[in-house]
Amino acid sequence: MIEGHCHCKSVRLSVRVRPDTLGSCNCSLCSRLGTLWGYYNAEEVSISDPQGKLVGYVQGDATLTMHHCGTCGCTTHWSPIGTDATRMGVNMRLFDRSVWEDIPHRLIDGARW
Repeated sequence: MIEGHCHCKSVRLSVRVRPDTLGSCNCSLCSRLGTLWGYYNAEEVSISDPQGKLVGYVQGDATLTMHHCGTCGCTTHWSPIGTDATRMGVNMRLFDRSVWEDIPHRLIDGARW
């Protein structure tokens, strides 16, 4: 397992494998957060939040919930709203740099959607 966590370590994420590519989105939200997304099916990600620190934020078109730690503010992941979508995004910057620094990045032009 590959493990990452928010700054205060209240929220922990685990995945079995590194993603093949990382998404760097330039939408109005992601560009402000500085996230670097790894994409997974929800069953491939384990999220531990024993103290109930995760806070969700639903923006504009209400297609996803952006989650962050309510203590340190680190964005941890996003999850889709609705039953048809199964893909989620994990903020790979919460993992050790050696896990993600050599994975190819691709621009996701969310600003033009």
